[in-house]
Amino acid sequence: MASLSDLFRLLDDVEDYLSGGYRREHGEGQAEGREGLQGGVRVEGAAPSEPGAVVGGAAPSSPPAAEGTRSSADARVAARSESPAPPPAAPGPASVASQAAAPGPASAAATEIPADPATRLRRLAELAAEVAACTTCGLCRGRTRAVPGEGAIDPLVMVVGEGPGADEDASGRPFVGRAGQYLDKWLEAVQLSRSSNAYIANIVKCRPPGNRDPLPDEMAACRPYLDRQIDLVRPRVILTVGRISSANLTGLEVGINKLRGSTYRYRGIPLIPTYHPSGVLRNPDYRAPVWEDLRRLKKHLDESLS
Repeated sequence: MASLSDLFRLLDDVEDYLSGGYRREHGEGQAEGREGLQGGVRVEGAAPSEPGAVVGGAAPSSPPAAEGTRSSADARVAARSESPAPPPAAPGPASVASQAAAPGPASAAATEIPADPATRLRRLAELAAEVAACTTCGLCRGRTRAVPGEGAIDPLVMVVGEGPGADEDASGRPFVGRAGQYLDKWLEAVQLSRSSNAYIANIVKCRPPGNRDPLPDEMAACRPYLDRQIDLVRPRVILTVGRISSANLTGLEVGINKLRGSTYRYRGIPLIPTYHPSGVLRNPDYRAPVWEDLRRLKKHLDESLS
């Protein structure tokens, strides 16, 4: 695996360009960047029946829809600290009480998850169509495209961000802006790629107005979609990027500085929090902690494959 200095040289190649453009687009006042999940699912570069098949594709453009009935789902998570790294470590007891997620508008179809990759690809396509037509929360009113997710089925890692930004809302694809390009460099540094062995998704599927933080009811409305994606995609490890997705899936309402450095579990899968790429573009001091988190991710993957 690449050394820390090798990674920094790789990231420095793109950082000046990316950070300048990000500041112009988003401003320094934003706490976290937003990237998104992708719409309609297609197979690219692998047969539908093969593990590792790449799925993704832009959702059909949808006009603003009237707000429907808000979800009654009270999204809860099962998160526990597995193997704390040196400080900063997550606060609280080593084990967080497990809670079952309440059923939501998208949970009915997820009663049984088939082992067959072709069937799971079909289920992902059906899920993407549901996301594209969803009016469960108010975010549907301002979206251009819903952004469910994209990447490989049976991936080594599933990256979970916060929500779509402007580029993602326009394209229907996740992490395609400057922060997304930077994320691709992170994945490349540990031999990962959305084209072969990674899947990318987000907590909410539609862009929040003005790139604000998603509201609790918006995140709860999208949680059943994300849970179904996790079950269908079957990642070995989940990497949450940024404060919102990390706190949402661990169930710990603390900042990313306290969350990162430990490994948790969500739906039985190891979960590693780290900074959002946009935050690192604004503050290069976060590069070393991100590399520590990526090394922890690589260690989990190596152990699971051995």
